[in-house]
Amino acid sequence: MDPSRTAPPRIGLALAGGGFMGAAYELGALAALSESIDGLDLTGLDVYVGVSAGGFLAAGLANGLSPHAMVRLFVETEASDTPLDPAALIRPAWREIGHRLAQTPAFAAEVATEVRRGLMHGGVGTAAWRALDLATSLLPAGVIDVAPAEASIARLLSSDGRTDRFDALPTVLRVVATDIDRGDPVAFGAPGWTDVPISRAVVASAAVPGLVPPVPIAGRWFVDGALNKTMHASIALQEGASLVLCLNPLVPYAAGPHGPPAAIARRGLGAVLSQTVRTGIRSRMAVGLEKYRVTHPDADVILFEPRADDATIFFTRIFSVSSRRRLCEHAYRETRADLLARADRLGPVLARHGLRLNVERLADPEHALVRSPERAPRRDTGLSRAALRLERALEDLERVLRLSRAPGR
Repeated sequence: MDPSRTAPPRIGLALAGGGFMGAAYELGALAALSESIDGLDLTGLDVYVGVSAGGFLAAGLANGLSPHAMVRLFVETEASDTPLDPAALIRPAWREIGHRLAQTPAFAAEVATEVRRGLMHGGVGTAAWRALDLATSLLPAGVIDVAPAEASIARLLSSDGRTDRFDALPTVLRVVATDIDRGDPVAFGAPGWTDVPISRAVVASAAVPGLVPPVPIAGRWFVDGALNKTMHASIALQEGASLVLCLNPLVPYAAGPHGPPAAIARRGLGAVLSQTVRTGIRSRMAVGLEKYRVTHPDADVILFEPRADDATIFFTRIFSVSSRRRLCEHAYRETRADLLARADRLGPVLARHGLRLNVERLADPEHALVRSPERAPRRDTGLSRAALRLERALEDLERVLRLSRAPGR
């Protein structure tokens, strides 16, 4: 970084995807960064870039929702008036499934024709492969309907002074998705793509191929933005950010010599596919980060991600409230530990951008994000919800007072 630079530093944030698990991890990590770096306001950055679940979090931050506020929405849902419970956001894609089923009679006739040709010219094996090839066309393009998630995000971003419009934001927000017919990434919010609702861009960026049907926008069809790059941190650099903080929750699991044998192989297809995707994503991201050293030598890029041997991150199932709490709290504590371990290296880098790593606060073991990770949800009544909101408000006040009293504040 050129020490003679007089322009104020521009700080960006790039958030990778990772589904509901990734969102819980990134919220814990973001809360740790917010509390531990003096001068860092995660709701007042110059540029935000998000992919998939990271797109939702980036949209929230750009709209002034702090990490702690989003923890209330996503992790401790019973304490929020507008919760985003993962289980409530998933609905079968009945329209897509019904469309495919309606094509069954025509396909059945075509399959019969191909089977006869295969038997005549290539035998049983050729006939079977012809039938299988045609049968795959009957499979739905996805099984999850994103409409409930889109509606919930739109409501959240359209209330309390927030906005669902890119061009109404006071800062730069880019949500990246992939045009499935062209294979090209598109950064919604960039020139030419500002009229797309943020909520629509977020669900398009999160449309995992095979699980969610491609999302139509302006006559084109979009899926997960991670198909091309993991985080698209280059967009923040191109927007002039001199410091980019990057969060990536998807790290391939490496148990180490003392870890459980065949921890992944024995857990079935889901674990194997997850490890495969994580390995590809992490390898590709490493290449990109190294490239930035050449293309943007005057910028600093800092990556935060789980340790490779972190079994909690890899094997957590995210659809219960208690598991989201555990994972979010775990990410919060692990990120604090990471910051403390890298303090000697990160301190000078952050200082170049007017930020200070508060080592004294990081060394305080009393800090916690989710007070009771194992607590069962209370019965959903108006009185209990009001009591929970009061309890959370008091906890937030206690956190602010504790942070203000911490050494170096």
